[in-house]
Amino acid sequence: MTAPARALRYHFSGIAGAGVNPLARLVRARGHRVQGSDRSFDQGKNTAVADALRRLGIEVVPQDGAAVTPDIDRFVYSTAVEDDTPEMRAARDAGVERVPRPALLAELVDAGAPGVAISGTSGKSTVTGMVAWLARESGRPATVIGGAALVGDSGGLLVTGPAGGSLVAEACESDGTLTGYHPSIGIVHNISRDHAEMASLRAQFSSFARQCGRVFVNLDCPEAAALGRDLGASGYRIDGSGLAVLPGLTLALRVPQPGRHNLENAAAAALVALEIGVGAGAVPALLSRFPGVARRFELIGTTPAGIRVVDDYAHNGAKLAAAIAAAQSGADRVLAVFQPHGFGPARFLRPELRELLPRILRPQDRFCYAEIYYAGGTIARDLSSRDLAADLPFALGCAYAADHRAVVSWARSEARPGDTVLLMGARDPELPQLARAVFTALT
Repeated sequence: MTAPARALRYHFSGIAGAGVNPLARLVRARGHRVQGSDRSFDQGKNTAVADALRRLGIEVVPQDGAAVTPDIDRFVYSTAVEDDTPEMRAARDAGVERVPRPALLAELVDAGAPGVAISGTSGKSTVTGMVAWLARESGRPATVIGGAALVGDSGGLLVTGPAGGSLVAEACESDGTLTGYHPSIGIVHNISRDHAEMASLRAQFSSFARQCGRVFVNLDCPEAAALGRDLGASGYRIDGSGLAVLPGLTLALRVPQPGRHNLENAAAAALVALEIGVGAGAVPALLSRFPGVARRFELIGTTPAGIRVVDDYAHNGAKLAAAIAAAQSGADRVLAVFQPHGFGPARFLRPELRELLPRILRPQDRFCYAEIYYAGGTIARDLSSRDLAADLPFALGCAYAADHRAVVSWARSEARPGDTVLLMGARDPELPQLARAVFTALT
């Protein structure tokens, strides 16, 4: 890869994170000097991620601020990082340029030729993963970056192509930064209540769409379709026979992952792939071999008794409903576990989940709330998953697990031959290990 005109020195705070990790690797691949820190490394966790970064020539340093010195050119941080951490204080005191992670990503996308931003409250990680798979397997020299790795890979998603070529990225609305993008091509895959109320989300997606050179919307999502009509945008959809209807083209797409939502994901990915130069003839065959994206209905394994264990990133109402429906389509009985990923999000979701879960769970299904994941900070810890479980009708038999060990015990006591055990939740880096622990306990 061509070295930059002037190599800069970057520091990435929270470099093990799914959003920060691939950005750090991309900046390193483009010839810059990179160092980074992460709280999990200091705690002795995520050692495989740290080792992988070192192999790329990225220096891993303690997250105490000592390595943030005036010779750092750019200090990149997640929007979740508090302003008073030792590193943030050190960067501020040293006069180092501080760049929020979404701003750096938007900068790279906007400079792409073309730059493509894939947005939506659900499915964007899978769509981006499918585009990465199509680009890599077809030999198309595009760079694709996202927050979830392909199954079998590690870290976040990164497929690297030459600087100055097509750059496709997952653009997230969760922190309000979607409006920072001005890509050549934008995708609005769907809009549903997540992280914010619908009025706020509509405004954010509308602003994003108006800043795109061209925008495509998912006509199967009423909210995205309405936005498309307002802007006169082109659309894509899955028709009644399961065919992907794209602008000027219809393709028969099949993917190994279950659920209609994955066909919608495939339609969006096919559209983007065509825009960056992947041949239409190659797309269906390649998608039929798509390995999946980590923690997006990822099959951990099937026990000798025929119990499937599935790990999924679902963390809002629409995503829980899609994951549970996909699990129900392949099993007579589903054991679903959900761990909310913070006290604020849990409060936000509480009324929706109180109404949703009794409606989508079948009488034979079982559900368990795992205790809310606490990532640290000063947030009020005034809610428990025990409260969420008590919201549900007694007849539903909702269980509560105080920790991951209790989740494993509950699954071991409840699972029967032929069941699917579905574990759902976001942000907690220990969730993949939990899914594997459940599988081991049932094997």
